Amino acid sequence: MQSIIEFITNFVQRPDKVLMDIIASYGYWIYAILFVIIFAETGLIIMSFIMPFLPGDALIFSIGMIAANDEQNHLHIEYIIPLLMVAAILGDNVNYFVGKKFGNWILRKEDSFFLKKRHLDKATAFFNDHGKSAIIIARFMPVVRTIIPFICGTTHLRYRTFITYSFIGAVLWVGAISLLGYTLGQFDIVKNNLEKFIVGIIVLANMPLIIRIVKAQFNKKTT
Repeated sequence: MQSIIEFITNFVQRPDKVLMDIIASYGYWIYAILFVIIFAETGLIIMSFIMPFLPGDALIFSIGMIAANDEQNHLHIEYIIPLLMVAAILGDNVNYFVGKKFGNWILRKEDSFFLKKRHLDKATAFFNDHGKSAIIIARFMPVVRTIIPFICGTTHLRYRTFITYSFIGAVLWVGAISLLGYTLGQFDIVKNNLEKFIVGIIVLANMPLIIRIVKAQFNKKTT
């Protein structure tokens, strides 16, 4: 158990180092591993409660950066981008149909280790505020990106609408961030200060959620 926690901690803090270790150990299996990670972060709602701050954005940025500097050619950006887009869309689909089939039953359950109502409530409020565009915006927000597809299924949002916005969100999320990492990763200032860039990406990704929490606390105090 301690080794798992240590791996997760290292993965959150330095996904680039963990990725390089995986590539050194497993070579081209890195593609399958990355597919599973992105699928789990978008498709398994339980992950938003067990490990709510999985480093999806920092991970994708690191992938792009490593691909730009991979002398052994284990990572090809032209393969990585479509692969992870498919993983993100499939994950969304799993969450959507879980919500459609079991959403109302899950929402009636009390808090447990695997289920935190406050996360569901925040994601539902976010969806109500932003409508269908929340499916795209949520891609860039940890926790919320895992729950929004579930909420869409629970509220029986029309599937054609859902999959359209899910596709757009996956293209923007995976495409934009990986290409950003690929482009910036070629500069020494980024390679030499990668930890700072990753921390900045994690903070920026969580900023909308942090602002929402601060506003909620402020409104409670004023009332």
